[in-house]
Amino acid sequence: MSIIAPSILSADFTKLGQELNDVEKAGADWIHIDVMDGHFVPNISYGPIIVEACKKATSLTLDVHLMIEKPDLMIPEFANAGADLISVHAEACSHLHRTIQLIKSLESLRYKNINDNEEKKQVKTNIKAGVALNPATPLSAIEWVLNDVDFVLIMSVNPGFGGQKFIDSSIEKIKALSKMIKERNSKAIIQVDGGIGFETIGKVADAGATSFVAGSAIFKTADYKETIMRLRE
Repeated sequence: MSIIAPSILSADFTKLGQELNDVEKAGADWIHIDVMDGHFVPNISYGPIIVEACKKATSLTLDVHLMIEKPDLMIPEFANAGADLISVHAEACSHLHRTIQLIKSLESLRYKNINDNEEKKQVKTNIKAGVALNPATPLSAIEWVLNDVDFVLIMSVNPGFGGQKFIDSSIEKIKALSKMIKERNSKAIIQVDGGIGFETIGKVADAGATSFVAGSAIFKTADYKETIMRLRE
Protein backbone atom coordinates (compact mmCIF):
# COMPACT_ATOMS: atom_id res chain seq x y z
CA MET A 1 0.00 0.00 0.00
CA SER A 2 1.31 3.43 -0.91
CA ILE A 3 -0.35 6.76 -0.14
CA ILE A 4 0.49 9.74 -2.32
CA ALA A 5 -0.25 13.04 -0.58
CA PRO A 6 0.33 16.15 -2.72
CA SER A 7 1.29 19.15 -0.58
CA ILE A 8 -0.66 22.26 -1.52
CA LEU A 9 2.27 24.37 -0.34
CA SER A 10 3.48 24.04 -3.95
CA ALA A 11 0.08 24.48 -5.60
CA ASP A 12 -1.05 27.52 -7.57
CA PHE A 13 -3.24 29.38 -5.07
CA THR A 14 -4.83 31.50 -7.78
CA LYS A 15 -6.69 28.33 -8.76
CA LEU A 16 -6.52 26.14 -5.67
CA GLY A 17 -9.92 24.51 -6.21
CA GLN A 18 -8.90 23.45 -9.72
CA GLU A 19 -5.55 22.17 -8.47
CA LEU A 20 -7.30 20.00 -5.89
CA ASN A 21 -9.71 18.68 -8.49
CA ASP A 22 -6.84 17.89 -10.86
CA VAL A 23 -4.75 15.91 -8.36
CA GLU A 24 -7.85 14.03 -7.19
CA LYS A 25 -8.60 12.98 -10.78
CA ALA A 26 -4.91 12.15 -11.22
CA GLY A 27 -5.09 9.51 -8.46
CA ALA A 28 -3.84 11.24 -5.30
CA ASP A 29 -4.92 9.68 -1.99
CA TRP A 30 -4.59 12.50 0.55
CA ILE A 31 -4.15 16.26 0.40
CA HIS A 32 -1.30 17.42 2.64
CA ILE A 33 -1.80 20.84 4.22
CA ASP A 34 1.26 22.42 5.85
CA VAL A 35 0.30 24.94 8.53
CA MET A 36 3.11 27.29 9.61
CA ASP A 37 2.95 30.06 12.21
CA GLY A 38 6.21 31.95 11.67
CA HIS A 39 7.40 30.93 15.15
CA PHE A 40 7.93 27.17 15.21
CA VAL A 41 9.21 27.45 11.63
CA PRO A 42 10.50 30.55 9.82
CA ASN A 43 7.54 30.88 7.48
CA ILE A 44 3.80 31.64 7.58
CA SER A 45 1.37 29.68 5.41
CA TYR A 46 -2.36 29.45 6.14
CA GLY A 47 -4.96 28.53 8.74
CA PRO A 48 -8.30 26.78 9.22
CA ILE A 49 -10.02 28.81 6.49
CA ILE A 50 -7.91 27.08 3.83
CA VAL A 51 -8.70 23.66 5.32
CA GLU A 52 -12.39 24.55 5.16
CA ALA A 53 -12.03 25.63 1.52
CA CYS A 54 -10.22 22.38 0.65
CA LYS A 55 -12.99 20.38 2.32
CA LYS A 56 -15.50 21.95 -0.05
CA ALA A 57 -13.31 21.40 -3.11
CA THR A 58 -12.26 17.76 -2.74
CA SER A 59 -13.45 14.47 -1.28
CA LEU A 60 -9.87 13.36 -0.58
CA THR A 61 -8.59 12.89 2.97
CA LEU A 62 -7.25 16.15 4.38
CA ASP A 63 -3.91 15.56 6.10
CA VAL A 64 -3.16 18.65 8.22
CA HIS A 65 0.44 19.04 9.40
CA LEU A 66 0.70 21.58 12.23
CA MET A 67 4.11 23.22 12.32
CA ILE A 68 3.05 25.61 15.05
CA GLU A 69 3.72 26.44 18.68
CA LYS A 70 1.09 25.45 21.25
CA PRO A 71 -0.88 23.27 18.82
CA ASP A 72 -3.46 22.29 21.47
CA LEU A 73 -4.98 25.75 21.18
CA MET A 74 -5.68 25.36 17.47
CA ILE A 75 -6.42 21.66 17.06
CA PRO A 76 -10.20 22.05 17.64
CA GLU A 77 -10.29 24.83 15.02
CA PHE A 78 -8.70 22.61 12.39
CA ALA A 79 -11.00 19.75 13.35
CA ASN A 80 -14.03 21.98 12.87
CA ALA A 81 -12.64 23.13 9.53
CA GLY A 82 -12.61 19.55 8.23
CA ALA A 83 -9.22 17.97 8.95
CA ASP A 84 -9.30 14.17 8.71
CA LEU A 85 -5.76 13.66 10.01
CA ILE A 86 -3.78 16.02 12.21
CA SER A 87 -0.08 15.71 12.96
CA VAL A 88 1.80 17.73 15.55
CA HIS A 89 5.50 18.08 16.17
CA ALA A 90 6.92 16.33 19.21
CA GLU A 91 9.23 19.32 19.63
CA ALA A 92 6.24 21.66 20.05
CA CYS A 93 4.28 19.61 22.61
CA SER A 94 4.96 19.81 26.33
CA HIS A 95 2.53 16.95 26.95
CA LEU A 96 2.60 14.92 23.74
CA HIS A 97 0.37 12.08 24.95
CA ARG A 98 -2.32 14.55 26.03
CA THR A 99 -2.18 16.31 22.65
CA ILE A 100 -2.56 13.02 20.78
CA GLN A 101 -5.58 12.10 22.88
CA LEU A 102 -7.11 15.52 22.18
CA ILE A 103 -6.84 14.94 18.43
CA LYS A 104 -8.35 11.47 18.62
CA SER A 105 -11.26 12.70 20.73
CA LEU A 106 -12.44 15.01 17.96
CA GLU A 107 -14.59 14.22 14.93
CA SER A 108 -14.54 15.36 11.33
CA LEU A 109 -17.41 15.51 8.86
CA ARG A 110 -16.89 13.58 5.64
CA TYR A 111 -19.05 13.01 2.58
CA LYS A 112 -19.84 9.47 1.51
CA ASN A 113 -21.58 8.21 -1.65
CA ILE A 114 -24.80 6.38 -0.83
CA ASN A 115 -25.87 5.25 -4.30
CA ASP A 116 -24.76 4.94 -7.94
CA ASN A 117 -25.99 8.46 -8.67
CA GLU A 118 -23.23 9.76 -6.39
CA GLU A 119 -25.72 11.14 -3.91
CA LYS A 120 -23.76 11.96 -0.78
CA LYS A 121 -24.44 12.08 2.93
CA GLN A 122 -22.44 13.51 5.78
CA VAL A 123 -20.81 11.03 8.16
CA LYS A 124 -18.73 11.70 11.24
CA THR A 125 -15.39 9.99 11.72
CA ASN A 126 -12.80 10.27 14.45
CA ILE A 127 -9.76 12.26 13.43
CA LYS A 128 -6.53 10.31 13.16
CA ALA A 129 -3.46 11.52 15.03
CA GLY A 130 0.12 11.73 13.88
CA VAL A 131 3.36 12.92 15.40
CA ALA A 132 6.10 14.58 13.36
CA LEU A 133 9.85 14.69 13.96
CA ASN A 134 12.37 17.20 12.67
CA PRO A 135 15.53 15.76 11.06
CA ALA A 136 17.70 16.22 14.19
CA THR A 137 15.10 14.93 16.68
CA PRO A 138 15.78 11.37 17.86
CA LEU A 139 13.18 8.61 17.71
CA SER A 140 13.30 8.35 21.50
CA ALA A 141 11.07 11.44 21.59
CA ILE A 142 8.12 9.33 20.37
CA GLU A 143 9.03 5.87 21.62
CA TRP A 144 6.35 5.85 24.33
CA VAL A 145 3.49 7.08 22.15
CA LEU A 146 3.92 4.70 19.23
CA ASN A 147 0.90 2.67 20.28
CA ASP A 148 -1.24 5.81 20.54
CA VAL A 149 -0.65 7.38 17.13
CA ASP A 150 -1.96 6.40 13.72
CA PHE A 151 1.10 7.61 11.84
CA VAL A 152 4.57 9.07 12.32
CA LEU A 153 5.77 11.82 10.01
CA ILE A 154 9.51 11.84 9.41
CA MET A 155 10.72 15.20 8.12
CA SER A 156 13.45 14.56 5.55
CA VAL A 157 14.14 18.30 5.23
CA ASN A 158 14.12 21.04 7.85
CA PRO A 159 10.52 22.26 7.91
CA GLY A 160 9.46 25.70 6.78
CA PHE A 161 9.97 25.85 3.02
CA GLY A 162 9.13 23.70 0.02
CA GLY A 163 11.56 22.50 -2.64
CA GLN A 164 14.44 21.57 -0.31
CA LYS A 165 16.99 18.82 -0.91
CA PHE A 166 16.35 15.43 0.71
CA ILE A 167 18.49 14.70 3.80
CA ASP A 168 20.10 11.30 3.16
CA SER A 169 20.39 10.33 6.83
CA SER A 170 16.59 10.16 6.90
CA ILE A 171 16.81 6.69 5.33
CA GLU A 172 18.48 5.14 8.38
CA LYS A 173 16.03 6.96 10.64
CA ILE A 174 13.07 5.49 8.75
CA LYS A 175 14.59 2.01 8.96
CA ALA A 176 15.10 2.37 12.71
CA LEU A 177 11.54 3.63 13.15
CA SER A 178 10.14 0.74 11.13
CA LYS A 179 11.99 -1.68 13.40
CA MET A 180 10.75 0.12 16.52
CA ILE A 181 7.14 0.00 15.30
CA LYS A 182 7.37 -3.75 14.72
CA GLU A 183 8.99 -4.39 18.09
CA ARG A 184 6.20 -2.50 19.87
CA ASN A 185 3.42 -4.06 17.76
CA SER A 186 2.29 -0.58 16.79
CA LYS A 187 -0.15 -0.09 13.91
CA ALA A 188 1.31 3.31 13.05
CA ILE A 189 2.32 3.89 9.45
CA ILE A 190 5.34 5.94 8.41
CA GLN A 191 4.91 9.12 6.40
CA VAL A 192 7.83 11.05 4.88
CA ASP A 193 7.84 14.71 3.91
CA GLY A 194 10.64 16.64 2.24
CA GLY A 195 12.50 16.21 -1.03
CA ILE A 196 10.28 13.35 -2.18
CA GLY A 197 10.53 12.73 -5.92
CA PHE A 198 11.44 10.08 -8.46
CA GLU A 199 14.99 9.73 -7.12
CA THR A 200 14.08 9.37 -3.43
CA ILE A 201 10.65 7.75 -3.11
CA GLY A 202 11.93 4.24 -3.83
CA LYS A 203 14.58 4.54 -1.13
CA VAL A 204 12.17 5.69 1.57
CA ALA A 205 9.64 3.02 0.55
CA ASP A 206 12.30 0.32 0.87
CA ALA A 207 13.15 1.72 4.31
CA GLY A 208 9.57 1.23 5.51
CA ALA A 209 7.53 4.31 4.59
CA THR A 210 4.07 3.93 3.04
CA SER A 211 2.82 7.53 2.91
CA PHE A 212 4.65 10.07 0.77
CA VAL A 213 4.21 13.84 0.77
CA ALA A 214 5.24 15.46 -2.49
CA GLY A 215 4.87 19.13 -3.30
CA SER A 216 6.90 20.55 -6.16
CA ALA A 217 7.50 17.01 -7.50
CA ILE A 218 3.80 16.97 -8.43
CA PHE A 219 2.56 20.55 -8.73
CA LYS A 220 5.54 21.75 -10.77
CA THR A 221 4.94 19.13 -13.49
CA ALA A 222 2.70 19.34 -16.53
CA ASP A 223 0.90 16.00 -16.12
CA TYR A 224 -0.20 15.23 -12.55
CA LYS A 225 -1.59 11.80 -13.44
CA GLU A 226 1.61 10.62 -15.08
CA THR A 227 3.70 12.00 -12.19
CA ILE A 228 1.61 10.31 -9.50
CA MET A 229 1.66 7.04 -11.45
CA ARG A 230 5.46 7.19 -11.75
CA LEU A 231 5.82 7.97 -8.04
CA ARG A 232 3.77 4.86 -7.20
CA GLU A 233 6.05 2.73 -9.38
